[in-house]
Amino acid sequence: MKIFLVCPVTNASKKTNAKIAKYVKQLEKQGHRVHWPTLDTEQDDPTGGVNICRTNFQAILDADEVHIWYDEKSYGSKFDMGGVFMLTEMLGIRKRVVVANEVEIKNGPDKSFFLVMKHMAEK
Repeated sequence: MKIFLVCPVTNASKKTNAKIAKYVKQLEKQGHRVHWPTLDTEQDDPTGGVNICRTNFQAILDADEVHIWYDEKSYGSKFDMGGVFMLTEMLGIRKRVVVANEVEIKNGPDKSFFLVMKHMAEK
């Protein structure tokens, strides 16, 4: 199965990257192919981010599932989550959504990207 992992890249801490690496390794051990933007999307982008967005959105389209390592401070993740929302909720493209680090997230405000992704994951 192909999995796209929405996750922080630019400002991810070493601790967060270590947790994500462990998560990716577990998925790959189960036989899944994981697109982890930190490793699989060229981050040196002379277009200012257009190529990164295209690469990630194509990988999201190609994926069977989308897993989300939620980080409230990650702007790129929010952009990718918006794309996932558009595909699944508005265009009806079926993809299973999994919030990978849900147990680490504390419920915050009544409205948040986390709650939207959690809702999508429960469908």
